[in-house]
Amino acid sequence: MDLIIPEKKKEIMIYRKLPKLFLFFFVFAALAVLSGCSGKKTKTAPPAEKVPVTAVTATAKDVPIKLTAIGNVQAYSVVSVTSRATGQLLDVYFSEGQSVAKGQKLFLIDPEPKKIIVSRMEAELARNNAQLLNARVEERRYAELVKKGFVAQADYDNIHTQLAMLEAMVRGATQDVENARLQLSYCTIYAPISGRTGNLLVHQGNLIRENDGANPLVVINQIQPVLVAFSIPEQRLAEVREFRKDRALKVEAVLSGNQPRSLFGSLTFINNAVSANTGTIELKAVFNNGESLLWPGQFVSVVLSLTTRKNAVVVPTTAVQMASDGQFIFVVKPDSSVEKRLVEATAVSEVETVVEKGISPGETVVTDGQLRLVPGAKVEIKNIK
Repeated sequence: MDLIIPEKKKEIMIYRKLPKLFLFFFVFAALAVLSGCSGKKTKTAPPAEKVPVTAVTATAKDVPIKLTAIGNVQAYSVVSVTSRATGQLLDVYFSEGQSVAKGQKLFLIDPEPKKIIVSRMEAELARNNAQLLNARVEERRYAELVKKGFVAQADYDNIHTQLAMLEAMVRGATQDVENARLQLSYCTIYAPISGRTGNLLVHQGNLIRENDGANPLVVINQIQPVLVAFSIPEQRLAEVREFRKDRALKVEAVLSGNQPRSLFGSLTFINNAVSANTGTIELKAVFNNGESLLWPGQFVSVVLSLTTRKNAVVVPTTAVQMASDGQFIFVVKPDSSVEKRLVEATAVSEVETVVEKGISPGETVVTDGQLRLVPGAKVEIKNIK
């Protein structure tokens, strides 16, 4: 056993008491600080700053549902006029860019070679008719003689056979004459449709070849009526088909310029396939175009009217925001806080959107300043419309 000197034992006792002393002084100091602070007024955190926004009140009204697109004017029909006869072009009976009516004379191919052929065929037909007339007389005479036994049956049969051959020759010659006359008629070329002519692609004196599709004489575009082609997103196809079942859908073509004008037609065509490249489908509308304001190749703004939605809830398009969970709108509550409301909405124009679900008429919706908002944030409305 170790011996402990009394002085040493005293030091050990002091060391053991030191932690308790330090704890006592720490608690005392803390109480002193707290008692000193209790005599002062506690400061509260300043209220959160309100976010300035603009807002409007959702309304209910009848809204026309429309689709807008860019359309391209197309001729109702296009005909490349070619010749069905070969020969020299003698005359042209119209001017470039002129409107022509169906059946109007356009060109004249030299008819003289055709006339000669017609004359020869007609002469051949006349000769065959004369021979046929004589053969019929002979056939009747031999028929009487064979009955009386004055001629042999074989002789009558020969006469009858010659008559049949001449009748066939006359039929063939008649067809030859008709064909020659038809070829002669091809020398005069008439407008196959009513429309407007384009550039004159041949001139007087040129040699024209029949059925030369690669070198037409002129191209005629039918522009009364006229077509306007445009495309819509494939997601709207079901709507268009549904509303088209009951009635013809009205289409408006808006002409730009110093004095914009609108023409109205009807939807007549929906293509049979969606474009895999663009995800759109082509539609066509027909317009009367009585004043010839629509021109093939021209671009116009198109508005397709589908229906009118009664008592629809309408908000500005800028109120509708997109997030990962879908469309939403910030709604201002009576205590000036905002609520994030998921909605189902369809834009009907650049400025208005119809909300099918999520908003009621009379609620206040934020239209600008959404980037600084979070659910529950306080707002200060700068303008209420």
